[in-house]
Formats: sequence, structure tokens, C-alpha cells
Amino acid sequence: MLAFDIVQFFPLLNHHLLLWILNKAGFDSRILSFFANYLINGKTQYVWNSFISLFFRTYVDVGQGSSFSSILSILYIAPIFHIFEKRSKDLLPNIPVSVLSFVDDSLFISQEKSYKKLNAHLFYSYNIISNILNQFRLTIEHSQSEVFNSSRSTRNFNLPSLDLSSLGGLILWPNILDSFLIENSPFNNIFSFTPTKPFSSLRV
Repeated sequence: MLAFDIVQFFPLLNHHLLLWILNKAGFDSRILSFFANYLINGKTQYVWNSFISLFFRTYVDVGQGSSFSSILSILYIAPIFHIFEKRSKDLLPNIPVSVLSFVDDSLFISQEKSYKKLNAHLFYSYNIISNILNQFRLTIEHSQSEVFNSSRSTRNFNLPSLDLSSLGGLILWPNILDSFLIENSPFNNIFSFTPTKPFSSLRV
């Protein structure tokens, strides 16, 4: 598994792109109008007794923890992983890589007997998602990326590193996960459901 984090995800959401996504998803025009006024070209003024200030521009972002952040951020990131799914199938056929996303924190999951193939799958996936995020004006926080491996063999402690330096990342040495914990967890059901849920809800 390769874990990665998006730098300043919530403050860097492109509001014009977000409105385009809402329109593409088929939201009512009244909702689009509300968020257009809420997120873009906002104005306000102050009133103090008889004094009324001139209008001046205000900026409202999709702040993490705000009432709208969870819904808007999921709608924003869903097409990113939809594009990733299409590109990975076009460029990397028959390579088993799944995505588990917690909005700005995500995991690539791949199962392979060969660590060489496993690292290749993760490397190509990291490269694809990095390029897509750049197109959405988002960036991976490379210093926070981590690799986790699990093996049934108790002798596989000298595992190869994953070199992401050519992609702007680091050389990552794998953290060893407890194979018993992995085998007895409901991860397989989660992986098969979670990544496909936003893709089936929003097509771009």
C-alpha cells in the first residue's frame, strides 16, 4: 500500500472548477446560483450606526470542517479518481491497483507476489495521480507519503524500497504490517466498494 496526502487540499480548491463539476453532476440551477454567489465574487459591507461602508470583495473558501466541506470536497475529488481509473486502465491494463480515498488522504492498494512488480504498480499509479492533481492545481505532499507491505512469510524483513525521486518524491522504505491483521480484516470488501461509489455517482 502507498499512502499519500494532498497539500492544502481544502484552501486550494478551484471554485470555478467546482461549479463546473456541480453543473456536470446535474445539480439544480438554484444550487449552482447559491454556490456561485457564496464562493465567487462575494461582496460585503459594514454598517455602524448611521455609517454604511462601501462594498468590498470577500473570499470564502471551502474550509476544512465547514458545513459544506465534506460534500463539496467529495464532489471535487470524485472526477480526479474517475480520470485516474480511466488512465490506469488505458496505460496499465491488467494491473491490480485499487484506490481508497479519505478526501485529501488516499491509499493505493496492490497485491503481488513479486515486490518488483508491486513497486512498479505503485510507481506508475503515483505518477498518474500526480499528473492529474497538477492539472487540477493540486499537489501531493511528498514528504508525507508512506509505503506499507504485508507478507505471510516471517522472513521478508529486508524489503526493497520504492524510489519516487524521479517524480519529485522520496525513496520510501516499507513499513511492515501484521499479515494476520490484514487477512482477518474487512479490507477487501471496503476496497471493492469505496473506490467505485463516487465513480458511479459522477461521470465526467
